[in-house]
Amino acid sequence: MTITPQEASARAQDICNAAPIVPVLVVEDAASAKPLAEALVAGGLPALEVTLRTPAALEVIRAMAEVPGGMVGAGTLLTPEDVKAAKAAGATFGVSPGATETLLAACEAEGLPLLPGAASASEAMALLERGYDMLKFFPAEAAGGAKFLGSLASPLPQISFCPTGGVNPKNAPDYLSLPNVVCAGGSWVAPSKLVKAGAWDEIEALAKEASQLPR
Repeated sequence: MTITPQEASARAQDICNAAPIVPVLVVEDAASAKPLAEALVAGGLPALEVTLRTPAALEVIRAMAEVPGGMVGAGTLLTPEDVKAAKAAGATFGVSPGATETLLAACEAEGLPLLPGAASASEAMALLERGYDMLKFFPAEAAGGAKFLGSLASPLPQISFCPTGGVNPKNAPDYLSLPNVVCAGGSWVAPSKLVKAGAWDEIEALAKEASQLPR
């Protein structure tokens, strides 16, 4: 079932509207996937981005896709093969650090809503021209931070962003206060130390704090 860029962006916007923070997850052990997702969803963060950076990533997506109330996406999509594998594993959306014609076409063909990455006005304009108006701003801090992203609001009011990359509890409010930001991606809500320790209560507490950030 194919999807248009406009449909993809509308779905991505719905997902981003679910909570102020989208946890960016690098999970090494699939056994921790379900309790981790349950803790994050219970803490008020239903949209989860599982990065395809570990051998266990697809298995993690499969396990998290079974958690009620969660919306599991695959991050670091780079190739059509990534897209097909993520969709088959149960991902309901995708996230990419940038965007290529090949990747966009693959997501549209597979019917996988994509949050494509952009780090400049030209990249954002190119995606808007194709029909994407909900984008990932990456790498947020390295690419100019909240000040840069805010400066795009006036000339490109049609585009909304989810800044990711260097976002933390201290600077997240700076991003979330911008008129063109819907949510932000962050890894601090599920630090690897707590995941490896199985400290689900602590992760749920971090998620609750993040879910209360104003926007």
